Amino acid sequence: MPFPLGHTAIGLAAFETAHKSNSCSSRLYLFATITVLANLPDVDILFGLLVSGNGSAFHRGPTHSLLFAVVAGYLVSWVSRRWHRLPNMSFGLCTVLIFSHVVADLFLTTAPVSIFWPLEVHWTVGHSSWSDVLGMAIFQSLQDVVIAAVVALYLIVLRQVRRGACIYEAIIFAFAKRRID
Repeated sequence: MPFPLGHTAIGLAAFETAHKSNSCSSRLYLFATITVLANLPDVDILFGLLVSGNGSAFHRGPTHSLLFAVVAGYLVSWVSRRWHRLPNMSFGLCTVLIFSHVVADLFLTTAPVSIFWPLEVHWTVGHSSWSDVLGMAIFQSLQDVVIAAVVALYLIVLRQVRRGACIYEAIIFAFAKRRID
């Protein structure tokens, strides 16, 4: 299962794919916002730990749904337009970043996800204490390293393709301008 590093990498890939402009003022705030949004559905682990001492108590329920991604995406985009410390991100982009987590869990794990909550709900079984959750999130994910490497390769290729497209457009524009003159 992807842990925070894997979800962040997948969120970065989703961001770079969906968002072409680099108009955000601070790359650090942008990276932090992408990281938080890509990992936001796992807030249910923190909630489970705080309420019952079990990180698995509420995991993969409502926060791992399309409805949560849409509602949270709307709220974050609304806040980002009003609080200028956050990068201004559209509703669609915020929703995509949050939903990237759900899609990653759907395809990269064997446990079910509650995509269509409240019509369906799936909970993770088991018990995860604070030390279990921290240990897994920090130390136990070779899969995250692989995900990060694949995303890094994808981003390199994506940027090269986009750079090539810009050069191609400039050549066509110059050629068209020459023909008009």
